Amino acid sequence: MSAVEAPPAPAARVRPPRHRRGRGGNRGRGGGAVGEASTPHTPNPALALRPASLPFVPAPAPASNGDSRGGRGRRGGGPGRGGRRGGAQPMVNGRAFGGQLSSSVQTANIPEGSLAGDAAVFIPGQPVSSRARQQQAPRPRRMSKSQAPDIATRTHEDITNGQYECLICTNEVLPNSKIWGCKDCWSVLHLSCVKKWSKNEVSTLQQRAAENGELPPPRQWRCPGCNLPKQELPNNYTCWCAKEIEPRSLPGLPPHSCGQTCSKPRVGHCPHPCELVCHAGPCPPCGHNGPTLPCFCGKETSTRRCLDTNYDSGWGCGQVCDDALPCGEHNCQRTCHEGLCGSCEVLIDSRCFCGKVEKLIPCSEREDEQESHLKDQTWMGSFDCGEECRRPYDCGNPDHFCQSTCHVQDAQPAHCPYSPDVVTHCPCGKTLIDSLLEAPRENCSAPIPRCKEKCQKVLACGHLCQDLCHDGECNPCFQTSEINCRCGRTTSHTFCHQGLEEAPMCMRVDRTTLNCGRHECGEHCCPGEKKASERQAAKRKNRFAGTDNFEAEHICLKACGRPLKCGNHSCAELCHKGPCGTCLEAVFDEISCACGRTVLQPPQPCGTRPPECRFNCTRQSSCGHPQVPHQCHEDNEECPKCPFLMEKLCICGKKTVKNSPCWFSEVRCGLPCGKKLRCGIHFCQKTCHRAGQCEDATSPCTQPCGRKKTVCEHACMDQCHAPYPCKESTPCQAKTFITCECQHQKQPVKCLASKSSEGNSKKTLDCNDECLKIQRNAKLAAALNIDPLTHTDDHIPYSQQTLDMFKVMPKFCQQYEREFRVFAADEKEKRLRFKPMQAGQRAFLHSMAEDFGLDSESQDPEPHRHVSIFKTPRFVSAPMKTLSQCVKSKPAPLAAEPVTTNKSLVANAEPYNAFLLINPRFGLTIDELHTDIHPDFTTANFTDCEISFLPSGDIVVKPLLTTFAPPQRTEASLSSMKSAISQKVSTLGLAKSSTLCAVDASLNVLRREDESVASQGGWSQVAKGATRVRAPVRSDVGVRSSFTVLGVKKAGRMGEKGDKGKEKEKEVDDWEREVEGWA
Repeated sequence: MSAVEAPPAPAARVRPPRHRRGRGGNRGRGGGAVGEASTPHTPNPALALRPASLPFVPAPAPASNGDSRGGRGRRGGGPGRGGRRGGAQPMVNGRAFGGQLSSSVQTANIPEGSLAGDAAVFIPGQPVSSRARQQQAPRPRRMSKSQAPDIATRTHEDITNGQYECLICTNEVLPNSKIWGCKDCWSVLHLSCVKKWSKNEVSTLQQRAAENGELPPPRQWRCPGCNLPKQELPNNYTCWCAKEIEPRSLPGLPPHSCGQTCSKPRVGHCPHPCELVCHAGPCPPCGHNGPTLPCFCGKETSTRRCLDTNYDSGWGCGQVCDDALPCGEHNCQRTCHEGLCGSCEVLIDSRCFCGKVEKLIPCSEREDEQESHLKDQTWMGSFDCGEECRRPYDCGNPDHFCQSTCHVQDAQPAHCPYSPDVVTHCPCGKTLIDSLLEAPRENCSAPIPRCKEKCQKVLACGHLCQDLCHDGECNPCFQTSEINCRCGRTTSHTFCHQGLEEAPMCMRVDRTTLNCGRHECGEHCCPGEKKASERQAAKRKNRFAGTDNFEAEHICLKACGRPLKCGNHSCAELCHKGPCGTCLEAVFDEISCACGRTVLQPPQPCGTRPPECRFNCTRQSSCGHPQVPHQCHEDNEECPKCPFLMEKLCICGKKTVKNSPCWFSEVRCGLPCGKKLRCGIHFCQKTCHRAGQCEDATSPCTQPCGRKKTVCEHACMDQCHAPYPCKESTPCQAKTFITCECQHQKQPVKCLASKSSEGNSKKTLDCNDECLKIQRNAKLAAALNIDPLTHTDDHIPYSQQTLDMFKVMPKFCQQYEREFRVFAADEKEKRLRFKPMQAGQRAFLHSMAEDFGLDSESQDPEPHRHVSIFKTPRFVSAPMKTLSQCVKSKPAPLAAEPVTTNKSLVANAEPYNAFLLINPRFGLTIDELHTDIHPDFTTANFTDCEISFLPSGDIVVKPLLTTFAPPQRTEASLSSMKSAISQKVSTLGLAKSSTLCAVDASLNVLRREDESVASQGGWSQVAKGATRVRAPVRSDVGVRSSFTVLGVKKAGRMGEKGDKGKEKEKEVDDWEREVEGWA
């Protein structure tokens, strides 16, 4: 395929033609040309493999020849995609447009005579000097993605080869790009992109906080690769190990590497730093031996590689610990474990200090043993039972006893605290009792007198009690002081004791969100407001990430109230976050299905759906037809639609539609409406619709006008504009034909007729050579007395052998006849080789090649012997007629010859093996028919019958046999049943009539008894011994005919013009059987 030639230009060079190569070569569309296949391939040094750490050095550009389409095979002439094949693009005025993108090597594609910055000075009268073309270096091949097993190598290779994409801008991360790497997911991004990303995300969070009225969040942002929060904003471009800022690219090193040792600490508290050169991604596991580490119990030591050592949790030897427990009496019986052994859990029989409780308690819960005495008992108490002692004092007064909790008991009871020798002062402690009484107290039961002075005891607020000497606790303080409110934001002057009993309240409303996340506090002077502010500030600083320790005042006490999944109750729990739990109510009534035959016994969880019932639905259909059997369902589900077929009147009322489903209410006949529209010209073209919904019901008529124009014979195609006349001011756009004088040529054109122009209706074409040829053939036919209307070409261009083989294997012959014709139509193909096949099939190919005028030969021995055909000078073209057309053509029959009766034809007829029910009753089902006729088949010793509907609507009833039986015996059994079946079909009205028939495995009716009896020809005539017309054997079929003029033979039939020799050909019903009779 040659390239498109550019328009001539002064001093233009002739470019060599460019050839397009196939898609199978090299890479892309732009490999070498087809004609350059013999040129040796020169390896391109730019595509050679090189280490990823070495920089790319472009190789010198190879010499190119003109407009060679190398590289990536772009379709255009220039580097862009819009180039035109063949150079400059010709314009209407003859000028050429060669616009391209500006580049440093643009002059390489500038044609001669065009404008350029490096053009020579133009001197009138002197030829223009040509500019030397600059050759472009070939683009390096784009490497594929790295498949290295570790992240560091993949990152280095992809960045070196330009295959690493930034997650933000999706552009390539190159070795000379400034980058930032994530320490969590190891993604590498452009530094400029990640700066914009982090600033935009921080500003968005601050704006949302300002809208919600919250404190501004800390400067946090998330990596686009792992979506984890980051505290530090990216600012500087550093190497992978962060030792050098603004690292320089060095040959032999990975991209963005400083060349120093990484030295970053490894994961898992490994004592050895990373020894690799500054690299991307995580440091590899350490392979050195770590320090000697003891086991948990310290009995054994081990030295392993850091890769196999768990520095965080240590290791256990598996032996029993056997360390002394804190009690000092027992040893640890656990296997070598991490951490302390814990408390001793050995159970010991112990008694409390007061002696009231004895029980088994763990050794760790026992206190120091102390000796207790009570009456004649002595024991070692080891724990406090918590009960009141209630041991009487030495005074003997039953009202005076020890009110302390369980304690060590002494041998003698304690001295009474109310005895006169113990109580020497008044309750305030300022005055002696002897000065207040005339006589001293005799025993502990005597009352204790009080003085007249103030108490002066220090109260809880720090003030002194101002009441007179009294027993018991002091009263609240009534002095005034400055007291803070509950929230701590307001100070007021009030009684001192109010600050201890209940703090005063201010009018400040707390707007803190409660723990449910749905409600606000809304309380005046909330004591937890200050704590809530501190909690939210700590959460924003990520001090307690993931924990929400709400204050007691900010626990929502409202009921949730959201509906539960059961649909009957609401959530009664306190207001909470997340979904509500399951309904805890229960149903104590029976839950049954719609029909009541499937029941769930109580109790059942609330919201339990009715059970799935396995019985059929018992609802009655509204149409009156029997209900379709289906499973029981709830009331909110509909029963299946009624499938019975009915006759219904369509919605337009024109036609009664048969076989319409009972459930379908919008029955449409599909006929056009046909009512005249309001325009008075057109009719409604919508198919069957309801009254009042014609085309012009909501808008004017939109059909084409359709009236014949006055300027031409075409119809007006404008939108209906009745009752106004057609404008005819615009040219007619209808298609018309213009012909030559002999009416042989015909060309479609637009009419273009209007009131101001005649258009193309009166234009004609000039006759060409084909027209003259047809005129000469017409004169020759007139001279030879040939009628072109009745003339037919009966020439058969195939041999009789080829036709005979086509009759034997028509599918095979038609397949390879198509291949012959495709090969004959292709002018470039000279040889065709067929696949190996059998000898009879190869014989057909040889015979076919002889008829086509081709040479053929068989090659290779069996079983690989095949046929090859060749085109020779004697080959002209493929025959015009196909093999099937030649076989179907029938010669004129000769006079009928009497033949003898062939009784074997009747004997070879297919025996009857089924009944055929003609025109069955409407709505008849297989089950109804099987119930009626099944007894007759069982009486005739058949197992059952198979009933099938034919596409024509008739029914085939075929008997089923228990054992194999000859077809003649089956036919005899069916013949004996014929009268009973016919009488039952007629009596029950199952079908119009019934008859015996013969069907094949695909239920194709091969033979019917009623047609055999009613027909007066065909097999009946053969059975009666009648004569049949035998087609004559033509000797000219398959023989090459003599020279013909216009398809008419020069044989003697040209002379037979009389009516005596002519005999009208008789039509036959089966042409295949007729052709078989020619033999």
